[in-house]
Amino acid sequence: MRVCPLGRYLVGLGCGTPLEVNASRALLPIVAALAEQLDEIVTSPQIDDPRVTRKSTRLDGRILTPLSQQHGEPQAFKITIAATDREPTLRTLEGYEWIYVLSGRLRLLLGEHDIVMRAGEAAEFDTKDPHWFGAAGGNRGPVEILSMFGKQGERIHVRTRSKGAAEALASKVVPQVK
Repeated sequence: MRVCPLGRYLVGLGCGTPLEVNASRALLPIVAALAEQLDEIVTSPQIDDPRVTRKSTRLDGRILTPLSQQHGEPQAFKITIAATDREPTLRTLEGYEWIYVLSGRLRLLLGEHDIVMRAGEAAEFDTKDPHWFGAAGGNRGPVEILSMFGKQGERIHVRTRSKGAAEALASKVVPQVK
């Protein structure tokens, strides 16, 4: 069955049921009174793209895309860091940062520690400690991370299961598949 806009029934394409054709004929006096085209009245309006786009900025070879809508703390960013052989420069600032690696390998220098993180790993640290992070290894490609930063020292709160919930889960018998 072909589907056509209701107005096309009147121009003789012959699609639609007799009920739809009669309904469209009943609309003709209304269309004439409004001085509009029938298709403009009965066709659904076009919906614009509903996605919210964020303006990304470039800073020191990094692409920062804000994910937070509010202007307060903490702020969330998706950061893409290009692979470079640039010499790391440790820095300090007030606040707390949480980083989650989405893809690639991230090198995190934190005080005396030199850590390489892979996709799925996270780190949380006080930004008053000297730190730097970037793509690990110059030829391995970029790294993408999620970063949450708060100047007030907010920390990420991780929920764990209560003891009762863990015991209830452990006591369930899992049927074996044959």
